[in-house]
Amino acid sequence: MTTNTADGRPVQDTYDVDTDPDRIDVGLVHHWLSTDAFWALGRSRDLVERSIRGSLNFGVYDGEGRQVAYARVVTDRATFAWLCDVYVDPAHRGRGLGVRLATAVRDHLAPYALKRTLLATVDAHDLYAKAGFVPVPDPQMLMILSPTT
Repeated sequence: MTTNTADGRPVQDTYDVDTDPDRIDVGLVHHWLSTDAFWALGRSRDLVERSIRGSLNFGVYDGEGRQVAYARVVTDRATFAWLCDVYVDPAHRGRGLGVRLATAVRDHLAPYALKRTLLATVDAHDLYAKAGFVPVPDPQMLMILSPTT
C-alpha cells in the first residue's frame, strides 16, 4: 500500500500498529514524552513505566520493527476510555500516522461499546476529527480534580 507525505510524495507504507505491551520500547517512549511532548516534559521514567503498566498501549512500528509512534488509553473496557500520550517520532510525521493511530484506537475500542471516549488536544483537532472525534457537546458537564500545590 502506498500513501503520500504531507507534500504529496509517495511513500511505501510498511507501518504496523500493535497493542502488544512487550513490543513497547519504554525507554524510547520515556525519551519522547519527557523531552519533546509539551504536556509531559520532565516526566520521570518511573511515572512513564507505571502509566504504561496501567494502560492499553498502542505502538506503531516501521518495516524493520522499530517503534515510531505511541499512544495509550486509560480504560475500564466497559464504559469509559481516555486517549492520551499520542506521539509520533518527528522523522515519521507527515505520513498520516497520527490519524492511523487514532483510528486504530477507535476501532480497537469499538467492540466495548463504551459510553464515552475522551481526549484532550491543544493543536491536533483536525487530526482527531479524521478518526471521528468531535468537540465535547456538553463541556459544562465536565469537571476536573487538580492536584493541590
